Amino acid sequence: MVNFLPKEYYDRFLSDVSKTRIPNPIRSLLPLEKTPGLISMLAGKPNASTFPFTSIQLTARSPMDPTKEEVLTLGPKELVTALQYGPTAGTHNLLEWIWGLQEFSHGRKCGEGWRPSVGSGSQDVIYKACGCVGGITGICVRIDLCGVIPMFKAHGCTLIEVKTDGNGIQSSSLREILENWPAEKPKPKVLYSVPYGCNPSGATATIERKRETLELARKHDFLIFEDDPYYYLYFGTRPRPPSYFKLELEQPEVGRVVRFDSLSKILSSGLGIGFVSGPEPLVNAMDLHTATANLQVSTLTQEIASTLLRSWGHDGFIAHTERVSAFYRQKRDAFERALRTHLDGLAELDTPEAAMFVWFKLLIADKPGEEGDTLDLVRNKVFENGVLALPGMVFLPDMRKTAYVRASFSLLAEEEVNEGLRRLRVTILDARK
Repeated sequence: MVNFLPKEYYDRFLSDVSKTRIPNPIRSLLPLEKTPGLISMLAGKPNASTFPFTSIQLTARSPMDPTKEEVLTLGPKELVTALQYGPTAGTHNLLEWIWGLQEFSHGRKCGEGWRPSVGSGSQDVIYKACGCVGGITGICVRIDLCGVIPMFKAHGCTLIEVKTDGNGIQSSSLREILENWPAEKPKPKVLYSVPYGCNPSGATATIERKRETLELARKHDFLIFEDDPYYYLYFGTRPRPPSYFKLELEQPEVGRVVRFDSLSKILSSGLGIGFVSGPEPLVNAMDLHTATANLQVSTLTQEIASTLLRSWGHDGFIAHTERVSAFYRQKRDAFERALRTHLDGLAELDTPEAAMFVWFKLLIADKPGEEGDTLDLVRNKVFENGVLALPGMVFLPDMRKTAYVRASFSLLAEEEVNEGLRRLRVTILDARK
């Protein structure tokens, strides 16, 4: 028996704006259209007979044998859903597949107080989650996805950094922050983390660290935003650590983990599909945001994705992700070889275990023991020499100087990586002169 937190528990997390949203009077009644024998005069849906599309045919590589292709067709039956307005939370077919995936991958079943909802990529659902828990003090890891930092700040969130290393969040750092929190200030409501292939460092949190973090979440009463777009792009040598979403089943009650997944890195970024799996009261609030902002994610892209995924099954999906992970492992290895060749003595690297980035430190400080600064070097001098990368500063909430650089290896051939790092070496040596 799984105990989950009651609905009332989440009242203190919801923002004032979220509490004032009311259900869309049309969308809230759409499920009633399925009542047998009902004649619906409810929604202003366009008549499907006026749509020019009659079928859509797709060709996809087999997940078991990439040399073979299979043809998938969205015929008249499927297009009834794909070309029409649909439920705010997602189409039936895609939601059913997500329910199955979360049980298959994380052991989470229906009836445990959570549910999924589909968004236009994982950043869309993260943005809406921040808005529903707005005006918060949040904890984020010392280095994190640069696109998330302005999103949190746009919602009025105060960000507090916690230290990390190659094993994920340092529990001692998180504990120290929480136990020394000023008594007159409300404690943080949210911990945001990318536990697999943390962007940009590539670090993956261990099971021990995750368990310690979950225990701290229970003791200090905060939510964990588990942003996990690289869960299925893990290529580390250690066994894949379980997710926060799965590990919270070990807790006395579940409901503190809000998990964000993405199909963008696995199927297609152009499909723009991500999904949240979290406590029903929070996901309900997120759906109210969607209903007032963009109504729903495109039903066409949802049906394209679900047609492919249902034809594969969950075993086929995992086989596909394993092949994608192996592809990026080769890309990472090629980047590391090139870095050792061209930046020996000029850079330090922690080997990433997931995702598609390398986070490395340039040894450019003027004096021993000082922290170098890559901002001018990377944005100006390196760019002038024909290489575009990101200075590490943009990944830090306080935008302080750092000697780190993030480089993506996902699109580059090995010869391009070698040439790019050769140019970086020349730039560093010229700067020293």
